[in-house]
Amino acid sequence: MDLIKVKNVSFSYPTKKDTLKNVTFSVKPKSFTCIVGENGSGKSTLLKCILGLNKGYTGEIIKEKRIGYLPQKSEIQSHFPASIEEVVMSGTIGNNIRSIFYKKEDKEKAKEIMETLGIYDIRKKCFADLSGGQQQRVLIARSLCATDKIIVLDEPTNGLDPSIAKQIYELLDSLKKTKGITILMVSHDIERALKYADTVIELTDGKVIFNGKPQDFHIGGESND
Repeated sequence: MDLIKVKNVSFSYPTKKDTLKNVTFSVKPKSFTCIVGENGSGKSTLLKCILGLNKGYTGEIIKEKRIGYLPQKSEIQSHFPASIEEVVMSGTIGNNIRSIFYKKEDKEKAKEIMETLGIYDIRKKCFADLSGGQQQRVLIARSLCATDKIIVLDEPTNGLDPSIAKQIYELLDSLKKTKGITILMVSHDIERALKYADTVIELTDGKVIFNGKPQDFHIGGESND
């Protein structure tokens, strides 16, 4: 069963018509899907529709109830005065609707995730003191605390050095292969998207012009056949 199914979704901002035009695609369990396209093509808008952050779209979106989300870095407070552990644990808040306290199982899950991502030993460090790559690892850990099925990421390597960006892609690929985590991400880095993704979706002017395997992708939406 698909974890996300988008069918004929269209969306317009009040000041910009037809940001998305009849977008249709699905995300299968334990897959790595990358949405690529130029700035303004509708990539981030599409993610926000899927997450329920953009209201008023037409069409249909069926999705897994619990989705972990890592927004664009520009939307994140990089100088947030909290420890790594506190930031990661905050990802479990949605699991504790009836209590203001963290459950034992949430603490155990956060510890396991921090160990997996190699940040447990520095968990008491301040988030604001970390490098950009370390902050992204912490935020990925936070998103994993919200779900054990699928995480959605909006340009997670934007602004990072190429070597650090490669590490983030390798981390996401490892989470898919070893933990069965489904990855849906927006990326401007087509080269790495083609290397790591199972499925590539290209948007141009709000339309899907390619949806398929990386080996069939050609810039501009045409296949290599």
